[in-house]
Amino acid sequence: MANLKKKHASRLKRKTRVRKQIKGTAAKPRLCVYRSLKYTYAQLISDEDGSVLAAASTRTLTIDGGSAGSKAGAKTLGLELAKLALTKNIKDVVFDRNGYVYHGRVASVADGAREGGLQF
Repeated sequence: MANLKKKHASRLKRKTRVRKQIKGTAAKPRLCVYRSLKYTYAQLISDEDGSVLAAASTRTLTIDGGSAGSKAGAKTLGLELAKLALTKNIKDVVFDRNGYVYHGRVASVADGAREGGLQF
């Protein structure tokens, strides 16, 4: 249990360190990724007024070739979020990995968003 608390505290430290430099605007929002044990979530956030411009999660998506907690599901999530962003005329974003290592599901969300047409 102590290792789990230390791991969580380390992620929060990385998160705050990265967030000092990353700010999302209405024109170039922040693409924030959160991963739980079962699902992956992604949001486009404008930090100027603190609003969420678009959001998607693997809880509601139908995933071909994988589960909701897999890399295939995360890639589908990135594609879906890119589709939502393009309907709102958002093409440029800032990627926020939320303290997670850029690997696995986090990287798959980024790859899917790039394939869907977002640039970062």
